[in-house]
Amino acid sequence: MAEEAENSIPVIAIDGPSASGKGTVALLVAKKLGFHYLDSGSLYRLVALAAMRSEVDLDDEKALSGIAADLDVSFADGEIRLGDRNVADDIRAEACSNGASRVAAYPRVRGALLDRQRAFRKRPGLVADGRDMGSMVFPEAMLKVFLTASPEVRAQRRYKQLMGKGINANIATLLQDIRDRDARDTNRSVAPLQLAAGANLLDTTSLDIQQAVDSVLKLYAEACAKSAPKPS
Repeated sequence: MAEEAENSIPVIAIDGPSASGKGTVALLVAKKLGFHYLDSGSLYRLVALAAMRSEVDLDDEKALSGIAADLDVSFADGEIRLGDRNVADDIRAEACSNGASRVAAYPRVRGALLDRQRAFRKRPGLVADGRDMGSMVFPEAMLKVFLTASPEVRAQRRYKQLMGKGINANIATLLQDIRDRDARDTNRSVAPLQLAAGANLLDTTSLDIQQAVDSVLKLYAEACAKSAPKPS
């Protein structure tokens, strides 16, 4: 009965490659609907950050899975706390982003974080963004969206984001990093980045954030209408 009740809680799963805008879109959709929000990528970034701070080799799957299992993390009021420190900005650094992509390729790390991600599913609903939300973590999600954009546009977005925070960046380097991450994420053996069964493809190359948010909200309204009980 508990599992049945949990499955009745609506989930919007938004997946996509790096810098596709899925995090911003997912957060705004969650706020609009009054739903909880899960930034699954932050968990892998946190594992990478904790590993680098502890000087753990990012090739050591066993040690990394241990870090993932014992991760002391909390999300509240826009803060992401690792232990007693707010690391919301730290985990957005490029070194941490690239480390997260490497860490996420390990089955034992993904397994250690799976239950933690699913625990975010609470009433009235959840919007979860990542790379395998619709395919692996919430395969029964009411709505699955695969958000993408051209690598060039994604590099421009990341550049503006970093420069806006006062972090120096180079477009050519960012573009190559994005292409490298795409290759790692789509070719990994466990939970590769892919269009999940039943997912809606949303290309945001020519869309602004609000247009992307409106598109997801429209898709959700249509999904709700389809799942509503038919009058007898």
